[in-house]
Amino acid sequence: MKLKIDKKKLRKISPTENPFLSLANAIIGQQISTKAGNVIRTKFLALFGRKKVTPENFLKLKTAELRGAGISPQKLGYLTDLAEKFVDKTIDHKNFHKMTDDEVKEHLVRVKGIGSWTADMFLIFALNRPDILPLGDLGTKKGFQKAFKLKSLPSEKQMLKLAEPHLGSRTNLTLYLWHILDNE
Repeated sequence: MKLKIDKKKLRKISPTENPFLSLANAIIGQQISTKAGNVIRTKFLALFGRKKVTPENFLKLKTAELRGAGISPQKLGYLTDLAEKFVDKTIDHKNFHKMTDDEVKEHLVRVKGIGSWTADMFLIFALNRPDILPLGDLGTKKGFQKAFKLKSLPSEKQMLKLAEPHLGSRTNLTLYLWHILDNE
């Protein structure tokens, strides 16, 4: 069964102009509340003053400054690894537009602290890829459960089957599933 999706109700997303910042924000926001993540992101951005948020400028910041902004030691390690991999071109963001979704994911998970979920969110929100279905995302699972009136959270296999009619536009399906959860 194909869900009827009103695209006008879906969140509008613009592609990123700063892939490093998008990934840094994703790392900062991992495993903390949205509110806490926003506070830390604001303090993190303030550390750059008028300078652009670049990997090179990040690497010039002092550990004490970053810790003072609320960055945990573990996330500091992840952010440093991200910046270093941008600088040494292990992460070659200028070629993302030429890569398939799977190639981008494979590329990103080379960074400590970036897994499949973060890569999926980057593909959706930073690169605006049209066919992303984040199978490991709890919101996606709960959205499927609600939309299809399932008694329990679906397996990855169930979600893929239910999403088949949306192949090619599963990002819109994902956004719709999140939308119906947000509007309960």
